[in-house]
Amino acid sequence: MAKKDLNRYSKNANITPESHLSSIFALLRMALMLVGIFGITFELFRENGWLSKLLGNIIDSTASTLLTVVALLVLWLLNRMLSSPSKSETKRIGDAPMYIMMAIGAYYLYRVFTLGGF
Repeated sequence: MAKKDLNRYSKNANITPESHLSSIFALLRMALMLVGIFGITFELFRENGWLSKLLGNIIDSTASTLLTVVALLVLWLLNRMLSSPSKSETKRIGDAPMYIMMAIGAYYLYRVFTLGGF
């Protein structure tokens, strides 16, 4: 029979909870990302938005269709680069999409305050 570790949680004794300030910053990061996602979604699906223009350009010519396949390949390769090889380790470059989305959220927040809307 295997020997049981009677104090198996002792390795977690030095873990401290997050501070209130770090929780507030996490909420602000989340809010900026949500504003960014909403802004991009609004730009994609509005009348004469990015999606209708993109689909119109793709259907327009054969070269655009080929470029779409190349763009999908590049996105797949980018996903492979940003993903970590194992579940236990993380790469710092994996935080880049979060920071990009936060910057987009800050841009749309600026537009809301200066122009009164998207």
